[in-house]
Amino acid sequence: MPGPRHGFHTKRTAGELIERIDGDVSSLTTVFSQFVFQIVGSGLLIVGILLVLFIRDPLVGTALSAFALAAFLVLQRSRNLGVPLYAAVRQARAEIAGFVEERLGGLDDIRANGGGRHMTAGLDRLNADLTTKGVAAIRRAAVFIVVITNAVFITGFALALGLGVWLFQYGRASIGSIYLLVQYTAMMRAPLEQIGTQFQALQQATASLGRVKELQATPARIVGGPGAGWSRAAPAVAFEDVGFAYAEGAAVLSDISFRLAPGATLGLLGRTGSGKTTITRLLARLYDPTAGAVRLDGQDIREARLDELAAHVGVVTQDVQLFRADIRENLTLFDPDIPDARLIAALEDLGLGPWFARQPHGLDTVLEAGAAQLSAGEAQLLAFARVFLKDPGLVLLDEASSRLDPSTERLIEETLARLIGRGGGHGRPRTAIIVAHRLATVRRVDQIMILEHGRIVEAGDRAVLAADPGSRFATLLRTGLEEVLA
Repeated sequence: MPGPRHGFHTKRTAGELIERIDGDVSSLTTVFSQFVFQIVGSGLLIVGILLVLFIRDPLVGTALSAFALAAFLVLQRSRNLGVPLYAAVRQARAEIAGFVEERLGGLDDIRANGGGRHMTAGLDRLNADLTTKGVAAIRRAAVFIVVITNAVFITGFALALGLGVWLFQYGRASIGSIYLLVQYTAMMRAPLEQIGTQFQALQQATASLGRVKELQATPARIVGGPGAGWSRAAPAVAFEDVGFAYAEGAAVLSDISFRLAPGATLGLLGRTGSGKTTITRLLARLYDPTAGAVRLDGQDIREARLDELAAHVGVVTQDVQLFRADIRENLTLFDPDIPDARLIAALEDLGLGPWFARQPHGLDTVLEAGAAQLSAGEAQLLAFARVFLKDPGLVLLDEASSRLDPSTERLIEETLARLIGRGGGHGRPRTAIIVAHRLATVRRVDQIMILEHGRIVEAGDRAVLAADPGSRFATLLRTGLEEVLA
């Protein structure tokens, strides 16, 4: 069963992903920037020592070469002992990063509700877990360094002394030669220890490499098709027996079927959790349906390239995401190909001219993340400006004015009318689906569809439904949309 595009991200926090990208990759960079040079340098020193011993006595050279090879194999075989523990340490660090990222995002709510002590206690628990796992990894590394490494070198010294005694007894070596043999053996300890240290660092890098490989091996749930070849015109929209579940067994939409003519507008109504937002997400292909098909101009949207679909569908939500970047980049979403003159014209057309005139550096003015420098209405208008600049054929509005005061909402409604080509100005006809929170939002739509528990319970022409006293929509008009759907 097809899964959501963001399945990976719903299971992992943004902080954890940052730790994987920054922490794990940095760990690999640090190790591999030194690993080759240290290993090659130490290896050349060992080879030089063994060549000198071969020249002095082939038997001694052979014996110590065998020892060096055995020592290397022991160090190499034991290098993976700490990998699982270091992987656990990296995961603990990722959990702390995710915890801090989430709490910083909700800092105002935490402070306002006195949750600081509980958040600190949670961070203490995560730090304690990291300490426990870090100590376990260090202890395993100590076993590697103290026990295995020392055992290898004690064996080496014993071999050198044994050879020296044997050679001295048979008159093949003097006391001075035995001293040199032991000294050469001692000289091999430093490069072998250096190799061991690098292999220990490689344990940490191997743990990071495993996590990076896991990230790279995560398959993309949403894959683009060969291309749909849509024109810029407003498309027809069709849902054909669409079903969807975010998790297996928990259906959000069931048997959704409707058609919307090119250039027509549809108002989606329903209680929270009825599936309104999910319909817009399926059209933007943030998710794929688990049953049925979503079509634009008769073509399954899964046939389109992802960039082709993104250019054809514009989305405005109630939560406007602004980045810590200049106004130009926030408007274009970092697309350098849109000229400044077009950006300024869009701001003027949408009533943001006075706001833009107050910005000290024009389009180069840097906005803080979270829209701290804008009112809710100004931020929402910036989101509309993004769609104007994108000029899509299909517009999806997900409760885009639900948090605004009536005065600002009227300005947004005028902008919306222009966006869908019904309010004059530079707007062109567009197909639009509007998730409504207030009655004023659906005042200009052609069709109404009401959802309940993921199913269509009423759909039809807005004027016809409004004139039918027995329709659910007429009931909403009489009693108030906010009260009925709260």
